[in-house]
Amino acid sequence: MKVAFVSQPLDRVVPPFLNSIGIWSYEIGRRLTQSCDVIVFAYAKRGSRLWKRVERYEGVHYQHMPRGLDRLLFRLTKWFSRFHKVKRPFFASSWYHLGYALQVAHDLRRQQCDIVHIHNFSQFVPVIRALNPKIKIVLCMHCEWLTQLDREMIERRLSKADLVIGCSNYITEKIRRRFPQFASRCQTVYNGVDINRFVSKRHHMARKRNEAKRLLFVGRVSPEKGLHVLLDAFQKVIERYPRTRLEIVGPAALVSIELLVTLSDDPKVADLASFYSGSYFSYLRDKLPSGVAPQVCFTGSVPYSQLTNHYRNADVYVQPSFSEAFGMPVAEAMASGLPVVAAHVGGIPEAVVNGKTGLLVESDDATALAEAILLLFEDEDLRESMAKAGRQRVLELFSWDQIVENLLRQYKSICRCDGNE
Repeated sequence: MKVAFVSQPLDRVVPPFLNSIGIWSYEIGRRLTQSCDVIVFAYAKRGSRLWKRVERYEGVHYQHMPRGLDRLLFRLTKWFSRFHKVKRPFFASSWYHLGYALQVAHDLRRQQCDIVHIHNFSQFVPVIRALNPKIKIVLCMHCEWLTQLDREMIERRLSKADLVIGCSNYITEKIRRRFPQFASRCQTVYNGVDINRFVSKRHHMARKRNEAKRLLFVGRVSPEKGLHVLLDAFQKVIERYPRTRLEIVGPAALVSIELLVTLSDDPKVADLASFYSGSYFSYLRDKLPSGVAPQVCFTGSVPYSQLTNHYRNADVYVQPSFSEAFGMPVAEAMASGLPVVAAHVGGIPEAVVNGKTGLLVESDDATALAEAILLLFEDEDLRESMAKAGRQRVLELFSWDQIVENLLRQYKSICRCDGNE
């Protein structure tokens, strides 16, 4: 079986990574090579215009497509983007990165791939289908776009896909409800964790009861991640535990307002629009009183290979998001033996069992977030029991090996529809 993954435009797919989909492609791709030929398509680095670059890394062929055609198309079509409707934004149009899609479709045809697995960009489906009528097309969703964008537009695209994967049951069930005619094509394949990389070493890191507690967040510094709520909660926590430290690991990478906030029907998410008038990162820094600021560390981007040290040095992991399709850092924290405090949104409750592997609170509630953190600070036995239960849940559900097994079952199922493997 020959499988190709189509990365989002601008995704980094070879270490070091910048986002969860890059990690997904790397972890799944290198494991699939045991039973399949694997190709990963991605955009070439900036400045690379005309020539396709091919490299092999841990058994996977990475093909970096040049940007030249899309640079031309952007010049021709960008002016028209101002006329797009809210539910038909330019980023979801057939013109957006059409050059990339055409290059991938042509290469798939040349290499005679059996399955193509597309991340998030549904507009690539009809382009690839047009040049590859017999290929099996998988559309994998790590966000809610299929249920937020124009229904008729998405319906036409889904009709040309053989399988639609959601990274959580939350995503999958929303798609099934909106498009019941395609419900049988929709399946869940969770995001995963490298259980050998993210390992608890808490027995080597035991702290004395009077030592400073450490909170950790991993992810983009962007409004939908709820860091302004976390900072409000942190100021309540240090009233009781004044030596507490908070580390925020991740880039200051604001998600464009039209990709999430404008599309959402959740009023709490829609209200995040107020943070787009200036620098969110500066807002967070200015929000901290001078006496508190030294206890909050904005670490910035960290290579994937170094993330484990940050999890191991923490006592409690916090994910105060307003929107989260799955929440890969939550699963990484659980694998690392950390109890989790998180917002009850999206796919997070599928990872965090409230009261067993962590505590769930309503989003945008700094008081509830602080109370949950304090409860864990004050009960060492509860922290330890949640840490063990969280690690066990990851071993049972979210190891990359299990994710690959599930994915292969889905691939074989759609191939059997034509009577072949």
